[in-house]
Amino acid sequence: MSLRTSPVVEHASLPQGGTVTVWVGVPDDPYINDKSQLTTVDVQLREGNGVVASLSTVLDPDQVSEAHQLAREVKTALESGEIGLHADDLEPFADRLR
Repeated sequence: MSLRTSPVVEHASLPQGGTVTVWVGVPDDPYINDKSQLTTVDVQLREGNGVVASLSTVLDPDQVSEAHQLAREVKTALESGEIGLHADDLEPFADRLR
């Protein structure tokens, strides 16, 4: 299993109401047809069909358990109100090795 084909998804309930999806995986690149060549893993916050924040992580596509841990950490921080819905809020999570 790889984050190229199976991204990690967590749903967070926000303190002020509403929900956001925490997505960790390899995003599509319209310029590269062969997704096996992609190595960048992103953490994204999604509302409905839109991405409200996105940041590249230090994870490799094969680090699935680490991606689950990252998604759970971000979900917990969002639900507690520790972080907001901005890319700079995700930076401490995305830059940390697991």
